[in-house]
Amino acid sequence: MNVQESKLDARSDGGAHQPAAAGDTDRLLMDRGSLFLERIAAVAAAAAANADDVDLAARFPKATFDAAREQKLLGMLIPVAFGGFGASIPDVAEICYTLGRACASSAMIFAMHQTKVACLVRHGIGSEYHEDLMRRVAVEQLLLASSTTEGQNGGNIRSSAAAVAHGDTEVSLVRNATVISYGAEADGIVTIARRADDAAASDQVLLAVTKDHYTLTRTQGWETLGMRGTCSAGFELKINGPAAMIFPESYDRIHAQTMTPVAHLAWSSVWAGIAAAAVERAQRFIRKAARGAGGRMPPGAARYTAAKMALTRLRALITSNLDRYTAHEYDERALASLDFQSEINLLKVQASELAVETVMHAMRTCGLSGYRNDGDFTVGRHLRDALSAPLMINNDRILANIATANLMSGVPTALRD
Repeated sequence: MNVQESKLDARSDGGAHQPAAAGDTDRLLMDRGSLFLERIAAVAAAAAANADDVDLAARFPKATFDAAREQKLLGMLIPVAFGGFGASIPDVAEICYTLGRACASSAMIFAMHQTKVACLVRHGIGSEYHEDLMRRVAVEQLLLASSTTEGQNGGNIRSSAAAVAHGDTEVSLVRNATVISYGAEADGIVTIARRADDAAASDQVLLAVTKDHYTLTRTQGWETLGMRGTCSAGFELKINGPAAMIFPESYDRIHAQTMTPVAHLAWSSVWAGIAAAAVERAQRFIRKAARGAGGRMPPGAARYTAAKMALTRLRALITSNLDRYTAHEYDERALASLDFQSEINLLKVQASELAVETVMHAMRTCGLSGYRNDGDFTVGRHLRDALSAPLMINNDRILANIATANLMSGVPTALRD
């Protein structure tokens, strides 16, 4: 059995897995899906009830994550052998979509956390330190934050300035983290850094650090147009702890196989959820207007159709990429291929643009009622939150990088490859 097969067994039941008949497998998957749907309902209700105040006060959505902890969803990706549910990335994406419809900030925090957990699950098995952390996430429901942006790197995650300083058994790191979403509320941080002082900016490692091994000194606030509840302030991050907290695999592999694909799939699902909530309000507006006009469609009806079409394209884009990722989740060669890396990066670009387009159609459907902040059909918060999407790892940066890489790739000569 190779390493990836061993990891796959560990995700399910720690190696005690017995092959199930096709019907049994389908039933188990349906049961697991129902389990998550039941658990997320309570979390989404708490998120929706507090969404407006979270946005207005720019505060951490505590009620959402109190409910998520109660439902044991913060450790849903952790393998059963380590105390979790052994959930899949599509399970996470579905919850991100559901939470996105309720509260964008809650959904984005959940997506970021699960991306870090996915790195832990895929790249931490076999490391005693990371396996112990997996158990803690599952049992204690630890919330993991991400620190990937520093100094003036403008979101270039594949280049680090800060370097790990190595001692005999411990390491230290000082990082000017211009953004750490929900950093003050997290129980741990997953961060990247140069491997050592003499390493190149792209020679990076990933560290998973719990609160007892780092300090945060706030350097920048978070007063923004949207996604206000993510509380993405800037901090000076100082780490001192065991050398074991560095992942055994180099960051370039983690980035290609897990960090980028899972982040883009989860983020896109959040943005689709925001768009769906806006379309739902537009639908209610059209129905009310039509009833009041004896069945005649109001002028915004055409915009509503456009909103529904855009949402359909957005959901199809995400699900097709989810299917491709899960089909090759443990195929390192496929995940590292130029085609896959281009597609998963383009997913982020296309989904973020489509989400904004969808919400704008919804606002124009509702007209002034959508523009107002004090009515039943307001979509102002949804638009402000969606506008963050093209800026999270700026789309122009991604397109420029893809253009360079794609110069090496041929243009298809047939409709189907």
